[in-house]
Amino acid sequence: MHYDQSWMGYGMVGGVEAGAISAAAALVLYLIVHVIGRRDGWSPLKKLAIAFLLALLLTASGDTWDLFYFNYSQIESVQLLKAKLAAVHDPDNIGVRVFCELIGAMVGAGVGWIVKGGDWRRLLRGGD
Repeated sequence: MHYDQSWMGYGMVGGVEAGAISAAAALVLYLIVHVIGRRDGWSPLKKLAIAFLLALLLTASGDTWDLFYFNYSQIESVQLLKAKLAAVHDPDNIGVRVFCELIGAMVGAGVGWIVKGGDWRRLLRGGD
């Protein structure tokens, strides 16, 4: 789903802004999923995966669709291509934005896991 990106920067700045939005969404979604999952006995990995996928669905699906569309569709008319490109914010750096959204959603869900008591010290030590 596309959200208003007219205020965002171009290039890497816009990518970092999009990644920050994805990270914030994933953090909030992890906190919500944690409450639901604790009641139902979900594992931490299941909560992380659900928060990550929901964050991508909400924040990165529009840019990912545009990236896919411009790479694999058969646009045979120059006018149609111009119209489609005009509707996209910063089409030159859409790949950077999608990549930053993926990383942001991963980081946001991970921070949510750490905030809600994830045993990250044991993970870093390599314990079971």
